Amino acid sequence: MTGEILFIFGLLLITIILFASGLFRLDVVAIMVILALILSGLLSPSAALAGFGDPVVLLIAGLFVVGEALFRTGVAYAIGDWLMSVAGTSEKRLLILLMLVVAGLSAFMSSTGAVAIFIPVALNLAAKAGTSPSRLMMPLAASTAFSTPVASPVNTLVLGPGGYRFNDFIKVGLPLQVLAMVVTLLAVPLLFPLK
Repeated sequence: MTGEILFIFGLLLITIILFASGLFRLDVVAIMVILALILSGLLSPSAALAGFGDPVVLLIAGLFVVGEALFRTGVAYAIGDWLMSVAGTSEKRLLILLMLVVAGLSAFMSSTGAVAIFIPVALNLAAKAGTSPSRLMMPLAASTAFSTPVASPVNTLVLGPGGYRFNDFIKVGLPLQVLAMVVTLLAVPLLFPLK
């Protein structure tokens, strides 16, 4: 192994430790890694900054702006109030309803966008229900993982334009979504016990 490879593995190990420890914010750790790569000469400054112009980075930044706007305008509160009124005091009903709403939304739009929109809703619900946010955030993420996005670029690339019907996604996605919901409902109490 060359010295450069050892440096990369060491930097990767340090990065994982810093991410897991929570000693620094995640964005600070990421910037420190980029700086370490630039200072070591393994990455040019132009290559290091190229990622910030990537459309995906800008999309995610824009989605967080939309999520914050939903929170500040009260839309997140309104959606949270509606979910709480329908679910009542049952955490399981709240989880099922939240997962169904997010899965339904992410079936027709970007999964990242659906999660970004519902992050403030889930945080508001956790505060109102007096539960840990992680008990709602993990099901929120899981509900989009097996949704059936019709407009997904990956689906279009694999199947080609016009090579699929809406039912093709439902046949595969719906059973996976139901399975994901069942596993999530069983795993949440075990992984995130009430404090």
